[in-house]
Amino acid sequence: MATPTTLMGPDEFRTALEEAIKGRSANKAPFSVAWASGKLQRAHLARWAENHYHYVGPFADYLALIYGRMPDHLTDAKDFLLSNMYEEEIGGDRHTDLLIRFAEACGTTRQRVVDPDNMSPTTRGLQSWCYAVAMREDPVVAVAGLVVGLESQVPSIYRRQTPTLREKYKFTDEEVEFFDLHIVSDEIHGERGYQIVLQHADTPDLQRRCLKICEIGAQMRLLYTTALYHDYVAADLPLSALDMAAAPSGQAQLLQA
Repeated sequence: MATPTTLMGPDEFRTALEEAIKGRSANKAPFSVAWASGKLQRAHLARWAENHYHYVGPFADYLALIYGRMPDHLTDAKDFLLSNMYEEEIGGDRHTDLLIRFAEACGTTRQRVVDPDNMSPTTRGLQSWCYAVAMREDPVVAVAGLVVGLESQVPSIYRRQTPTLREKYKFTDEEVEFFDLHIVSDEIHGERGYQIVLQHADTPDLQRRCLKICEIGAQMRLLYTTALYHDYVAADLPLSALDMAAAPSGQAQLLQA
């Protein structure tokens, strides 16, 4: 990834942001490949839900930390963050409740899902990284990392996985509402995140930092998803049983870790 030394225009910067994520998509992790191809067991999906809760459950908290540090004159960014928090927590069904509903359909319990002892060390690392970004980075850079680098990936991931949940595993529409909701909402959120970064990363240094944190954010989600395979699935489903031919070069070390 080229490091900008002069201010890029919106189109060039948008392309650079997309390239920072490209090739690091969590779609290419073995857990995601196994899920999309219907090779996971419901118990594996339950372990995913128990971990995913501790990554996305505090998402409104991450956004609130950014909101509190966002300059008052960036009203569009503050309004977006507030709206996103509202949707997560009180704008209809609480998103974490929808995730727990899916988890229970997979055979686990609300008690297990909310217990932090049931998340893997890699999940704990991703959660900690999100908190650190929200608390320490420039607010615009934090939006780039958490909304562009992480949240904008969600629709492409869930569009591959959700049909399998219905067709292979026979989950009901109610049980997979968490995924249907995020295909729509996170596409909107991701695009608004892009627009905030394109408008307010208005120096070469801010653009450079946004590009780097998008790259790191994509790596973090890929590592998290790959760890789910190694921690919960590998003993039941070897890599040789998966079609990993489409995984981009440069991911081999992650996949074999």
